[in-house]
Amino acid sequence: MKAIALGSPIGLDRLMLEERPDPGEPGPGELRVELHGSTLNYHDLGVATGRMPSAVGRVPLADGAGKVTAVGTGVTEFAVGDMVVSCFFPDWQDGAPRVGDFSRTPGDGIDGFAQEHVVLPATAFTHAPKAFDAVEAAAITTAGLTAWRALVVDGALKAGDIVLLLGTGGVSIWALQIAKMMGATVAITSSSDEKLERARGMGADFTLNYRMQQDWGRAIRDWTGGRGADHVVEVGGPGTLAQSIEAVRVGGHISLIGVLTGASGEVPTAALMSKQARLQGLIVGSRREQQAFVRALDGGAIKPVIDCRFPLEQLADAFRHEMSGSHFGKIGIEW
Repeated sequence: MKAIALGSPIGLDRLMLEERPDPGEPGPGELRVELHGSTLNYHDLGVATGRMPSAVGRVPLADGAGKVTAVGTGVTEFAVGDMVVSCFFPDWQDGAPRVGDFSRTPGDGIDGFAQEHVVLPATAFTHAPKAFDAVEAAAITTAGLTAWRALVVDGALKAGDIVLLLGTGGVSIWALQIAKMMGATVAITSSSDEKLERARGMGADFTLNYRMQQDWGRAIRDWTGGRGADHVVEVGGPGTLAQSIEAVRVGGHISLIGVLTGASGEVPTAALMSKQARLQGLIVGSRREQQAFVRALDGGAIKPVIDCRFPLEQLADAFRHEMSGSHFGKIGIEW
C-alpha cells in the first residue's frame, strides 16, 4: 500500500512516497479502515519540518477518515461500511485530561494517517458525521474538536455570549461556526481584509485588521461597550496574549490553544489578576467529547470550511501552502 514517511534528514523535501506492507486483518477489538482523507494542522507541519522532533520513517498526519472494511471480534460499535474518523489522543477516552505530550498522537509519537489502510483499536475512532465526506470528517479530529472543547466543553458557551477569535485558520473558523450555531456574537481578527470579508459572510459580527489596529484588545472592549469578550480563543501565544487579556471581560475565559508567536514569553500577570479571568491551556479533547461534537454536527447546521484539497502524493506542496498563511479554514488531503 502507499504511504508517506519522514525521510532523513527530516524536512518537506524528504517526505517519501513508499510502498509498505498491508496491515492485514483486524484482531480482537480492532478495525481495518480504508483511509480517504486528512487535513493539515500546524502540529503536522512541525513534525514534517523537523521543528517538533519525531522518528525517521514516521507516517505523518494526525487526522484521518475513511471506511471500515473489516471488524475484529468483540467490536459492536462499528460495522463494515461505516465512515469513521480518528482521535487525536486515542488513549484518552473520557474524563479529565490525562495526556501532556504527543507520545501516542498519530503522526507524531506513532504512525499517522498519510497511508491507504490502517488496523487500529476501535476505540481510536468515532463515527464520522453523517453528511461529511472523508476530508470534511478528518477536519474534526484536531481543529474542530479543539474549538468545540474551548467554547462548549470548557467555556460553557451559551446564546448571547461574546466570542473573540484570532485569525482565520482551521480552529478559528471552526470556532466561528460553532459560536454562531450556538447563538453567540463573534468578533474575529486577521491581517487580511479579504479574509475578514469572508468571515463576515459566515456571520462574524465584528472584524478587525490587527495590522491596521495594533491595540485590538482595547478595540474589542470599546466594541462591547467596555465590558469585554466572554470567551477568547487564543492561538497566538506570547505575542498576542496581552491583547487577549485586555479584550476579555472581568471573569471571562481565555482558551490558550496555540503558540504561533513563540513557545514562551511574558504574561501580564497583574492585568490577568485584575480581570479575574480564567486562562486555560488545552490540547484537543477526549474521545467522548468528540462523540458529543459529532452528534452536534449530525444536526446539519454546519460543515467545515475546506480551503483547498491536495492529493496525498503532493503532501509537501500542501504543507508549503500552509506555510504561506494564505489559506482560510482547513487544507485537505484526499486519496
